[in-house]
Amino acid sequence: MRAQSMQFKARAHGALADARLQSVLKRFGSGFADKRDAAREAYGVEAFEALRGASAAIRDRGLANLDAWLLRFEQEATRRGATVLWAKDTAEIRRHVLEICARHGLKKAIKSKSMVSEEAGLNEALEAAGVTPVETDLGEYIIQLAKEAPSHIIAPAIHKDKEQVSDLFAEHHHRPRLTDTEALTREAREMLRGHFLSADLGISGGNFLVAETGSVAIVTNEGNGRMVTTLPKVHVAITGIEKVIPTLEDLSTLNRVLPRSATGQEIENYFTIVTGPRREGDLDGPEHMYVILVDAGRTRLVGSDMQEMLRCIRCGACMNHCPVFQTVGGHAYGWVYPGPMGSVLTPIYQGIENALDLPQAATLCGACEVACPVKIPLPELLRKLRERQMQAGLRPWRERAGFRIWAFAAKRPRLYALATRIGVRALRLMGGAKGRISRLPLGSGWTLGRDMPAPEGRTFRELYAARRRNKS
Repeated sequence: MRAQSMQFKARAHGALADARLQSVLKRFGSGFADKRDAAREAYGVEAFEALRGASAAIRDRGLANLDAWLLRFEQEATRRGATVLWAKDTAEIRRHVLEICARHGLKKAIKSKSMVSEEAGLNEALEAAGVTPVETDLGEYIIQLAKEAPSHIIAPAIHKDKEQVSDLFAEHHHRPRLTDTEALTREAREMLRGHFLSADLGISGGNFLVAETGSVAIVTNEGNGRMVTTLPKVHVAITGIEKVIPTLEDLSTLNRVLPRSATGQEIENYFTIVTGPRREGDLDGPEHMYVILVDAGRTRLVGSDMQEMLRCIRCGACMNHCPVFQTVGGHAYGWVYPGPMGSVLTPIYQGIENALDLPQAATLCGACEVACPVKIPLPELLRKLRERQMQAGLRPWRERAGFRIWAFAAKRPRLYALATRIGVRALRLMGGAKGRISRLPLGSGWTLGRDMPAPEGRTFRELYAARRRNKS
């Protein structure tokens, strides 16, 4: 997938001007967030916070000895008949998959949702090699028909309304146009059934890798995941190296926090643990299983001040609670991962110079950190990326000059106090009789869509001193 993160501002402005998209985003609103809150209440607030702490500790334990757990996973997966391959970058992902296709003569791939395959642009590579890829997750299937990228990691087509889906199905399925949601879902199921039965390659992601058993755990809410991993003769699971966890008991803990954080469910509809290919006596399963373990920038985080980002379990809670994401949608971020998680991951994986605006695409309100099931301090990581941009001189010169002026004044208390006294009085005059500022110099971005309340003309220090005097 080609990164377009450098165009965040332009894409965000386009999203704000798209009335249809804004209507869809408004309906999306805080839906997942509200369901997550309800699930948290039902579980018990204190117990849920303890679960978050335990989940973060599990992820940290895996990352602390990442190399050892990965080698244990490889050993156990190999012992159970799977072939483990390593990919240092997305080009190696494509090369491995195409070599597997050539080795087994594979011509059609059915895919369960996989964000790592989106990183690699795998569908395009398969098509170029004469292998037909078919997305079988309903949201991914919709955006494949539309030739678009996912706009959300768990609800890829959340930017589409029902009418758009109806038009897509009528165009591609060559059937009468339907508008009933249940009928559209049934139609998609009917169209995909033939692909499930005729495909010779199944491609999935992996929510977790279990080191002690060499298993790949897959979480879905549609039955497509199990069909992808059992019907074709070859199954390829592609996932990042950071997904490894030590034990099945750890998996049990994480699987309590994941669905509640993602969609507000107590448990997902389908929870699958795949351990090697079909063995003698098994009723289903692939003849061959491959697991591709992907680096693609992940090892750069190990041992760094950004390592906590590797805890991420791809639940989407951060974007479900983010006011910026809810306003501009996922496509504005320009790559695979939108929202707060994408604002950290994209600059790291794609280069901070290629995603200049993403660390700034957050209010730092902290909602993402509060919602994160593994307690990733996303606002702090975003601040660190902003610091790196400033240190590298990557921010606009006006912004850097403004911070230098502010720092000069902030280090001189008397000068700062004088400047703030002048500033609040000037802002009071700008507010006029209405007490609202419609155009703010050097801050027009804040007043493009709203008025700024004008201060009353006194600084906090002046107001505090007056309150002290009145009390005495």
